[in-house]
Amino acid sequence: MNGRHIKVGVIGCGAIAQRRHLPEYTERKDVEVIAVCDFHLSRAKEVAEVFGVKNAYDRHEDLLANKDVEAVSVCTPNHLHAAVSIEAMQAGKHVLCEKPMAVTLEQAEAMVSSAEENGVFLMVGHNQRLMPAHQKAKQILAEGTLGKVLSFQTTFGHSGPENWSVDGEKSWFFQKEAAIVGAMGDLGVHKVDLIRWLLADEIIEVSAVYGSLHKTITVEDHAILMLKTQNGALGTVTASWTYYPNEVNHTLIYCEKGTLKIGVDSEFGVIVEHTNGRRDQYHLDKIQTNGSQGQTNSGVIDHFIEGILSNNGPEINGEEGLKALKVIVAAIKSADTGCSVKLTY
Repeated sequence: MNGRHIKVGVIGCGAIAQRRHLPEYTERKDVEVIAVCDFHLSRAKEVAEVFGVKNAYDRHEDLLANKDVEAVSVCTPNHLHAAVSIEAMQAGKHVLCEKPMAVTLEQAEAMVSSAEENGVFLMVGHNQRLMPAHQKAKQILAEGTLGKVLSFQTTFGHSGPENWSVDGEKSWFFQKEAAIVGAMGDLGVHKVDLIRWLLADEIIEVSAVYGSLHKTITVEDHAILMLKTQNGALGTVTASWTYYPNEVNHTLIYCEKGTLKIGVDSEFGVIVEHTNGRRDQYHLDKIQTNGSQGQTNSGVIDHFIEGILSNNGPEINGEEGLKALKVIVAAIKSADTGCSVKLTY
């Protein structure tokens, strides 16, 4: 790029920071992590020692006051995403915020405005777009050989945050005041963003049901969203913390001239079955799982840093995060009222 060396801070030292953000930052020669922060100072200090970071704080305000920090990852509980991100942007820092970017549309809109007002970049950590299988699927759909998309099914489920969060069963993911929403905000928002991006189509109507099927928690552990797109496709998004024992992360897209299968086969990342009988199979990296965090590169950090260095910003920006969040907020309203919800953009 231009020889720049980006100095970064990470706010929140939980599992996602330890297994994705920090390892992927340290892999880059043009990045130096100079500060970490966590509400538990002991955890911040432990993480700082592991990753060779010189500054450890227990107040994000102190990290943001560090003038050497140019960009931050916000890896806090959901209810703090917006406030911390806005403070960071007001301090002139570029922000990579974990998903969901906020817990209300008003908060998300304020984040988008803050990025523009302060002349910084805002990215939301929707990593599904960056997976090789999904990149290939996007290319195939864009080529148009399969014709119009008619319907889709996409699923993201695993056995729950208690099995990978640093706090186990005491994780903030299960605390409604901190998480606000459960599996739908944790996993469903990923798939909503993926479908919007893959189909290059907006979701205009949502119906949803959700509940706690198995875990004794105050947020949902399973949700099913039924979606209608602007171009007339109908499909479902399933998000679950009750898929025992293995993670499921796959997508089926049914088109006029064939079916696109993503992540359904252990050997081929993408399979295309054409109506004329032809079958195309692509060897690609496996769909990433929570279990593989820290073992494979998600592309999230690369996307963020390269957006800063190019001065073009990330493609997965605040506006994109806001559109995905709109669907989740509509799904919550639908599930709570028993009525479908229409969306406008």
